[in-house]
Amino acid sequence: MLGHMGGPFFAKRDAGAWTVPKGEYEPDEPAWDAARREFQEELGLAPPDGEAVPLGEVKQAGGKIVTVWAVEADLDPATVVPGTFVMEWPPRSGRTQEFPELDRVEWLGVERAREVIVKAQAAFLDRLAEHSA
Repeated sequence: MLGHMGGPFFAKRDAGAWTVPKGEYEPDEPAWDAARREFQEELGLAPPDGEAVPLGEVKQAGGKIVTVWAVEADLDPATVVPGTFVMEWPPRSGRTQEFPELDRVEWLGVERAREVIVKAQAAFLDRLAEHSA
């Protein structure tokens, strides 16, 4: 399951605009706890229970380190109530607008996910495939 990043920068993009639900956390917060908190914040749903399969971490082009776990679950994307963020839009206009963090969420097959996921996060697809084999 991946989410399409919300906001005006990604509105008309597909390739490179899909991501795992993620967010930032403080050094004293365990990564697993942060992942579960961010899942709740970005999707508006409680994170699923189940065996967490660690998929490791990657460093994205902008320098952000992303750590991911996979949990098998039956989640209906129609039930997602995304969190939001506020930014100045249009740029230098002095006006702010609110946008969803993820404007849609979908279950994607591995090959389709590989076409649209943030480039660095494709490593998670490889690691998940290795685990499933």
